[in-house]
Amino acid sequence: MKLPVIKHLTHFIEENDQDYVIETIEVLEALTELSSLKDEELDVIAELISNMYGAIEVHKMIQNGTDKKEALNAFMKRVLGSIDK
Repeated sequence: MKLPVIKHLTHFIEENDQDYVIETIEVLEALTELSSLKDEELDVIAELISNMYGAIEVHKMIQNGTDKKEALNAFMKRVLGSIDK
């Protein structure tokens, strides 16, 4: 996951609607079922999907009253904490 990408997607959600991101995730998930995709292509799609899910989570925290910067930092700490385990 990349914080700048999540930050940008979070801004997109604020300006538009998270439904766009959710629908994009659905399309990308459908693409992963294509058997002719190479591993590198699947990795890129998976990275995009994880960043989009991350942006949705950060947006939820912001909607619940968390400051944007604090929400981004808390999310990344949670992700890094799960990697360390």
